[in-house]
Amino acid sequence: MITRIKKINTALPGLLFGIILFGALSQTVGFFLVEDKADFSKGLWIGVVTAVFMAFHMAISLNSAVERDVKGAQAAATRQNIIRYLVVVMILGILMMTKIGNPLAAFVGVMGLKVSAYAQPMFSKLTSRTKKTE
Repeated sequence: MITRIKKINTALPGLLFGIILFGALSQTVGFFLVEDKADFSKGLWIGVVTAVFMAFHMAISLNSAVERDVKGAQAAATRQNIIRYLVVVMILGILMMTKIGNPLAAFVGVMGLKVSAYAQPMFSKLTSRTKKTE
């Protein structure tokens, strides 16, 4: 499974790991801070799933953009960014209207993508060290 994900993008497994780890840490912290734990959990994990979708979409979009000329790559990348952010806005809007889950918690889950992207170099170093010691 990991090798199939690495074929899409070599950084993607670490990015996904970071998103899930951030979700688990947020769940643990949220357990002590919020009153409506079920609403928080549903919102958070909807956000985490959204972040995972965004990571896959971003990796595929980058692969597609690399194969184009400069002008076409910029246009394609911009178009795909807009699609990703519209999906996030739609999901948060649906959560606000339906009250299925906490939209603020969903936003925290989506931010796991950003946190994971910044932590990616650290995850990369850790995994390369463990491979060298094996």
